[in-house]
Amino acid sequence: MAPRARLSPPREARESWPWHQAKVTALSASLFMSGERRMEAENYLAGGYGIRLALEAKANGWAPIAKLATITQPPRLKGIQVSRDHGTGYLAATQVFDLRPVARKWLSLDQIEFASELFVANGAILVTRSGSVGRATLAYSAHAGVLVSDDLLRVGAKDPDWSGWLYGYLRSPQARAMMTASQYGHIIKHLEVSHLDAIPIPLVREDLRKRFREQVDLILSNRCEAHELTLEAERRFAELFAVKGNRVTPFFTASAREMFGGRRRLEGSRFDPNGDNIVAAFKRAAKEVVALSSVTQQIFVPGRFKHVYGDGGTPYLDSADILEVNPDVAKRVLSLTHEEQKEYRVESGWLLMPCSGQVYGNIGHTILATQWHAEKVLSNHIMRICPNDRIRAGYLRCVLGHPQLGRPLIVRFAFGSSVPEIAPEDVGTVPVPRLEESQESELADLMEKAAKSRDAADAAEQALAQESEQLIDKFLAGNRKDFIDRLPAT
Repeated sequence: MAPRARLSPPREARESWPWHQAKVTALSASLFMSGERRMEAENYLAGGYGIRLALEAKANGWAPIAKLATITQPPRLKGIQVSRDHGTGYLAATQVFDLRPVARKWLSLDQIEFASELFVANGAILVTRSGSVGRATLAYSAHAGVLVSDDLLRVGAKDPDWSGWLYGYLRSPQARAMMTASQYGHIIKHLEVSHLDAIPIPLVREDLRKRFREQVDLILSNRCEAHELTLEAERRFAELFAVKGNRVTPFFTASAREMFGGRRRLEGSRFDPNGDNIVAAFKRAAKEVVALSSVTQQIFVPGRFKHVYGDGGTPYLDSADILEVNPDVAKRVLSLTHEEQKEYRVESGWLLMPCSGQVYGNIGHTILATQWHAEKVLSNHIMRICPNDRIRAGYLRCVLGHPQLGRPLIVRFAFGSSVPEIAPEDVGTVPVPRLEESQESELADLMEKAAKSRDAADAAEQALAQESEQLIDKFLAGNRKDFIDRLPAT
């Protein structure tokens, strides 16, 4: 009888112990009996636990985070979902990291007793407490006026003087490791307020605290500016086109000629009349409407490659990463030679679009690539759109990325059941309205400036985390010149 197929190569047969190498260490019983009496072995074997012990071993110069910040968690949310017209937008924990946080659910405020606790102020520090715990970000203008998940801890500095260092510290790899070492749970990990309260934080000098606060203010201003510029460009673009009859339709009809001509598409979404209404509006108001392929050098998706990751490789971005603010770049590709990497790199000024995923999620969104993207290997699930000299990249980003007038024309080409995809051949047919040169330049300026501001915010945040990491290393090494012994008297 033929052996059954395996999902992985067969393991090497072993006839004697050890069958595997266990990760073990000896710990004092007093560690288990103090504090919360944590019994999860992985917590004591994690690198973050060792960092915490090393910090707490210092006689002075540190304090629990609870001394510097007020950390809160809203009560568990049991909201009643209503229609968009009658509810308030709700963002899940992972959505706050999106470049463009867009609510997918709307909840009734009248049915939420603690609704005020679910809104976040500009500059508030948010930390994930469920799933991938310990990831910190800043709330900014994109999060205003929407309900934010209770799966995010709210961290507020008791003294604004410490707010910058507090955020920089939470962004450091050492603090993230300590939070991971404090998590509990089997399938889904969790972090509680008390766990974050107890994590030690070194006490830096006043001049350093001032510099960290200025850096955080710069991050916030750039991120808010990028968001406002994007909204302004989209508003001006939408004012040029009056779309008639754009609404959700329960059913519609399509002619056999449309269905079986050309690529013979049978998906109902391909013939959604709302798309035709948008194209009709373009034709009424624009100088001309051209196919995307006519204003681009190339629209392509690179081939698949064997994904092997490890230390020392080239930073790798997946389709979800390019749609987040300052994403965690955790993967580094080892399986591509320098020559092979050229196929998966991009250039500043190209447009990037996830071409695989869910229609309600990542697929079809468009961003403008910057130098930050050009230094990395990008997934083959990201479509590359390369503008030619007939159009500015910023204007093309405004057209394709517009949530009401651009993306609907792209996602209607999605095909597939479980994981829809979009083909470059279809995207090349997307209509692009051409305006007066001054109008296109005005919109392009806004979008390109937004991309630069967003890039500047990410760069400042990465520099903040690196400086925090270096300061923590100095403190652990016994270099105390950048630190104070205790908190100033209040």
